[in-house]
Amino acid sequence: MARLVYGVGSLLVILSFSFFVFYSVRAFNITPERSSASYVEPDYHFVLVTEEMDNDYWRLVEEGARKAAEEYNVALEYTGPKQANLAEHIKTIEMAAAARVDGIMAQGLNQDVSPALINRVVEKGIPFLTVDTDAPNSKRFAYIGTDNYYAGFLAGQALLKDTEGDVNVGIITGRFDSANQKLRVEGFKDAIQDDERVKVVAIDASQITRIQAAEKTYEMIKEHPEVNAFYGTSALDAIGIVQVLESIGMTDRVYVIGFDVLPETIKLIEEGKLEATVVQKPYEMGFEAVKLMVELKEGKEVSTYHHTLTEVIHLEDINRINDTTPGGIRLP
Repeated sequence: MARLVYGVGSLLVILSFSFFVFYSVRAFNITPERSSASYVEPDYHFVLVTEEMDNDYWRLVEEGARKAAEEYNVALEYTGPKQANLAEHIKTIEMAAAARVDGIMAQGLNQDVSPALINRVVEKGIPFLTVDTDAPNSKRFAYIGTDNYYAGFLAGQALLKDTEGDVNVGIITGRFDSANQKLRVEGFKDAIQDDERVKVVAIDASQITRIQAAEKTYEMIKEHPEVNAFYGTSALDAIGIVQVLESIGMTDRVYVIGFDVLPETIKLIEEGKLEATVVQKPYEMGFEAVKLMVELKEGKEVSTYHHTLTEVIHLEDINRINDTTPGGIRLP
């Protein structure tokens, strides 16, 4: 009887694994139309795994990646959870690896998860690049994106320069378990630590949604009415913060600095409701990730770190923004 139970259990495990591999291959198996005389077989098949599929920021990463894929004759898949979800993110990467794609580009997850996951992928012979958020303790080949600690430090420096008197800061961060969000908070705190007039009085997470950014802002103001400045560390945080400040008539009394330059973010700066934002280059991140992956597949040496441009912009900087190039807002 014991042998029978063991045998059935073993069979179920084998079947489960077989189904996982089968559906992984189906999910990541590109079969383009070959009837066209202009069709050229792609040299490589890469997968870009996003933190959140319809996030405006990650769509810009996708645009850059697709442009590079077109130039370098690469079949590119853009995939990931519909909403930020660590378990789904991990499953998507594992499915891409099971399908034996030629390369995987993804955001580094939290430091408890990323190294082991990435190492398993690389040990299968599949190169892995981290985009936007690094996993330096893993076997990833390179990181492409913002120096997140430096970006947070710049935000802290901007707040010091832009404000006078006592400043009580509330921080709305994307996720507590996200490595890049942690670095942006750490850099900010280090920038302000020697100035006694500025202190962080509260911090909460928005789960990278505008709705929760607004909810956490409202709760923070209720619990800490002394807050007179906010720092949002993910793309939608500042938008949610300003939404609340507008509803209670406090936009002219509270300093706000955010992250990224979505069209709504720029509009808020122009309207004087948002004082500043940290500029990243998501389009360039996507483009460089595909380019570097091609170089890896060709056996070329690539450097470990590829930091894209980061700076803080205010209202006076808007006029020098050139948004005529595909991929959105670019700074000279």
